[in-house]
Amino acid sequence: MTGGIASGKSAVADLFAGHGACVVDTDVIAREVVEPGESGLQDIVNHFGAGVLLPDGGLDRKKMRELIFSAPENKAALEAILHPLIRARSLLKADSATATECPYVILVVPLLVETRFADLVDRVAVVDIEPELQLQRLMERDELTAPDARRIISQQADRATRLGAADDVIDNNGTFDQLRDAVAALHAQYLRLAADPPSPKH
Repeated sequence: MTGGIASGKSAVADLFAGHGACVVDTDVIAREVVEPGESGLQDIVNHFGAGVLLPDGGLDRKKMRELIFSAPENKAALEAILHPLIRARSLLKADSATATECPYVILVVPLLVETRFADLVDRVAVVDIEPELQLQRLMERDELTAPDARRIISQQADRATRLGAADDVIDNNGTFDQLRDAVAALHAQYLRLAADPPSPKH
């Protein structure tokens, strides 16, 4: 499952979890792989220097954001360090989850299109909202100005590209009740597919 920033991916993931699906969130894993003692954090320090660390040894996320926005090569370098680690740990957790009682696994991947993660899953569900609503939600959620929010949104694949990769689209432009009904319908579909799974893309 993917979607633009502030599109409502977490709410949708929670709804799927409520139906019994196992959820593996790559945003959570992205934070895990840069915790003190993790190889991801050490690789970042080796590349960018100790200036990206907080006094307690953790990653200074504000500093990293500044570096990423200041030069495209910094963004590329960070992604080269983190994406393989995130992908490997995500797939490991997904494989472990399939051995439990959940009928299927939802991988939440904000950069699914950008990182070709779609090649590793059976279906792609996109949480979709109108651009102006996305902008409004991001500004309210993170207390950002419109220019800053637009700059963040511009770092991701555009809406048309995401929708072009979708097998299923979850419309999050309406009420929560409508979203809940949409997820329930998709859950029923996924149960049917889990009972008769297609050949994996990979």
